[in-house]
Amino acid sequence: MVEERLAVFDDEPDLNDWFEVMCGAAMAVLGIFHLVSPGNLVDPDVMRWFASAVIAAGAIWAGHGLKDMAVKEIRRSIAILEASPGGSGVNHGLIRDVLLNPDAYKEFLVEAYNSAWEDGIITEEELAELKSFQEALGITDAEAAEMNVKAAIKAAAKDGEITEEEEESIKKAADKSELDDSEVKKAIDDALEKNDD
Repeated sequence: MVEERLAVFDDEPDLNDWFEVMCGAAMAVLGIFHLVSPGNLVDPDVMRWFASAVIAAGAIWAGHGLKDMAVKEIRRSIAILEASPGGSGVNHGLIRDVLLNPDAYKEFLVEAYNSAWEDGIITEEELAELKSFQEALGITDAEAAEMNVKAAIKAAAKDGEITEEEEESIKKAADKSELDDSEVKKAIDDALEKNDD
C-alpha cells in the first residue's frame, strides 16, 4: 500500500541520492585540498578561486542529495500515517488550526451551547460534553459561563417570552458566570427585542 502511494513519484528525474552526497562531498574535499595547497599547475590565486567554486558546487550537490533523502523520508512517513488504520490519534492539523484561529472555534462552542439549550434545558451529559470542548479550545470557565448564559437567553427568548422555568434556568446559568444582574437583564431585553423584530 505504501509503495503504491510512493510510486507516484518514481518518474521524477533524479540521480541516486547517495551518489549525489558522495560526489558532492568528494568535490568539497578536493576543493579544500586545492584551496590550502594550490600547487604550481596554474597561478595559485586562480587555483584558489577555482577551488572555492568547486567547494561551493560540491556543497550544493551534497546538500541537494540530502534534501532529496529528507523529502523521500517525509513522503514515506505521510504515506505510512495515511495508511495506518483508525483515526484515534491526535489530529495535529486540527490543533494547529485551533491555535491559529481561536475566534472561529469560539463560535463553534457558542453554536454548541445554542444547540444544547434548544430544548429549553441543558443536561449533565451536555454540560460534560461542552466542558470537554471548552478545555480542548482553551476557553476559560468565565468565557464559557458567559456563552452558556447567552445561549440560555437566546433559547428562552425564541418564542417571544420568557417563562418562570426559563428564567430560573437563566438565573442558574448566570450564577456560575461573572455577569451581574444588569448585564443579564440587558441580554434578556436585547434577545426579546430581537425576536419581536
